[in-house]
Amino acid sequence: MSPSTAEIMRRGMNCLTEHLGIVEAERFVATVIREKFDYTRWQREYFDGMSPEKISQEAEKFERDEPYTGNAVRL
Repeated sequence: MSPSTAEIMRRGMNCLTEHLGIVEAERFVATVIREKFDYTRWQREYFDGMSPEKISQEAEKFERDEPYTGNAVRL
């Protein structure tokens, strides 16, 4: 059974506040609403201009900078 919209919102806000803090989480939400942010379009624009090698380099850098600690947030 899929989680309800309310459950998804609760988990999302928990994730945001855990990683950004309450003030930055609220700022993120306000920005998304104000900007009418389209994540799918942003992702397409961001990655379409990158070579597979550049995407791989960024992924490797992220892995180095943000090592997995076993404390992933489960959605």
